Amino acid sequence: MAEVAHAEHYTSTGIDHRKVLMWLFLGSECLFFGSLIATYQVYRGQSLVGPHPHEIFNIAYTSISAFVLLMSSLTMALAVNSIRLGNLPATRVWLLLTALQGSIFVGGQVFEFTTFVAHGLSLQVNLFGTTFFVLTGFHGAHVTVGIIMLFSLLFASVLGRLGPAQALTVEIVGLYWHFVDIVWIVIFTVVYLLPY
Repeated sequence: MAEVAHAEHYTSTGIDHRKVLMWLFLGSECLFFGSLIATYQVYRGQSLVGPHPHEIFNIAYTSISAFVLLMSSLTMALAVNSIRLGNLPATRVWLLLTALQGSIFVGGQVFEFTTFVAHGLSLQVNLFGTTFFVLTGFHGAHVTVGIIMLFSLLFASVLGRLGPAQALTVEIVGLYWHFVDIVWIVIFTVVYLLPY
């Protein structure tokens, strides 16, 4: 009976229950971000006072920041592949690079926010400010959580607690990381690229 309880890591689908739970969580996150994006779209162009997006956006700067975040998906995939192959030094390098790229993105977002505030845009000044800061701020918070998870994996690997047997843990963190990257593609397109 104890052996059956130990084998219950897998669901009836044959997928580990932790992976299924991450997919369910990410599904709920799709609803969360979907509602924030929809709210942004509903209030798009409704601000009666400025500043307006075309007055403060620096598309080139944000594009570089977006590129850095998207490239972190590649390094995350390489980290998952390395841990599966048992190559711990490479896994550490890829995890570190992914965390650093995420940190560059968040640092860039903080810089962008402070620049916008200096130009008179705040959470309270108009509908654009409210919906913009809530949407992009929550995304930045999610990236920050991902960075913490990546550094936790890196720390665990240094302590010898992360090896090929824990490849699924790295893969689950990778699912979360890829999700925040995909959400940024949607946010970047809707907020920065679609004309007002």
